[in-house]
Amino acid sequence: MAPMDLELVVTPGLGDASYLLASGGEAVLVDPQRDAWRFLEVAQRRRWRIRHVLETHVHNDYLSGAIETRAATDAEIVAPARGGYQFEHRPVDEGDTLEVGGIRLTALATPGHTPEHLAWLVTELGGEDEPTAVFTGGSLLVGSVGRTDLLGPALTDALTRDQQRSLQRLAELPASTRVLPTHGAGSFCSAGPIGGERTTTIGAEALANPAFRLAHATAEAFRTEALAELGRVPAYYAHMAAINRRGPRVLGRLILPPALDPPAFEAKAAAGVTIVDARDRDAFAAGHIQGSLNIELESAFSGYVGWLVPFADRVLLVLPDAAGALATATTELLRIGYERVPGWLKGGVEAWAASGRPLATYETTTMPAVARERAAGGGEAQGVLLDVRQPIEWQDEGVVPGSRQIFVADLAERVGELPPGRPVTVFCRTGHRASMAASILENAGVDVRLVSKGGAATWPAPLEPLPDESHAPAGASPPR
Repeated sequence: MAPMDLELVVTPGLGDASYLLASGGEAVLVDPQRDAWRFLEVAQRRRWRIRHVLETHVHNDYLSGAIETRAATDAEIVAPARGGYQFEHRPVDEGDTLEVGGIRLTALATPGHTPEHLAWLVTELGGEDEPTAVFTGGSLLVGSVGRTDLLGPALTDALTRDQQRSLQRLAELPASTRVLPTHGAGSFCSAGPIGGERTTTIGAEALANPAFRLAHATAEAFRTEALAELGRVPAYYAHMAAINRRGPRVLGRLILPPALDPPAFEAKAAAGVTIVDARDRDAFAAGHIQGSLNIELESAFSGYVGWLVPFADRVLLVLPDAAGALATATTELLRIGYERVPGWLKGGVEAWAASGRPLATYETTTMPAVARERAAGGGEAQGVLLDVRQPIEWQDEGVVPGSRQIFVADLAERVGELPPGRPVTVFCRTGHRASMAASILENAGVDVRLVSKGGAATWPAPLEPLPDESHAPAGASPPR
């Protein structure tokens, strides 16, 4: 029989992976993101024909590229029968199969991350009957499992029980079975820290994965582990599943937004369009357009745009001076449903300043410098010290003595809780989220200073437990 071949395509901005599995010149594409043209390029290079698109579940963290792929290749979309999809597809459930070249794929019902979730067992025809690999989607991950709370608290217990039973089924597979998950490092969809590797094996996870090791433990023990390390998820998640069930509109290719000179850019912004400045936090602090939001163009760009900018709102871009920055930013936005990008600032903030338009600035500092100032100035004499990390980080890692805590995603609505007229120094873990918070605070009229490098862990004294009267509730996960 024709040998099996596999291409793994990572999407760092979402922390996800998609797969092309091929045999005899035919391929299946598993869990593609909306920008499906990159998978088509791989298939063309490898001279594979994509025959099927497999979905493991209705995705909450990105818009699917299944329909996009079908439009380009006439591939059949194969998706969970219980997913509620409203477009043409082949509905499948437990035990259903399809064959590609010398490969058979068999659906395995693995609810938990979502009710309709399917894993796909991969068996080579003509060989042993045992599977060689399994696409686990959002069930078994590297070092963790898919979180079970995304549909809200009313269903969390039932889905957690389902997840445990699904893991029990996966644990019965041979130890050598290769595990090919969709969610990986950087994803908000995991129930705990994810390992750095993108793939693993059943045997490796049985040894090292805390939740997987509890698959046969009591329901309470598993529940405690599965729900213990849940952070907040981006606000845009609440919109993804409904669009994925309807099917995102077909794009055909990446269409880049136009370059705008300063007058045109200013006119768009004046009409209420959000300016997202994707440059480095230090460059932003040194000079930026008043009213812009600093979200660096790095691994979590799309997630935080989807958290801080109302869903599908128009976005103007100020970009770093790096090759491919425009295409990268536009693609990241398309993946989560932000299609309306009227343009980007040609020439950057240098052109803005050269046109006679003003740039705003604020100071940057370090945690040791703040500690010295506060020691010399007597407590909060130097202003408010604001921690914008996730609530789970405050609980697990502790907080800086005397600091206030407001998660960055809640900050715009809670600025009024800060003492009026006092300067604010903002920090997180690395400076990444603090830079977003600093721009939010400045836009609210606060005298702000940014800890741009390092954060809570670099405070030169022990952190203390989070007070019971925390300043920021954890908040509920969005509905699906």
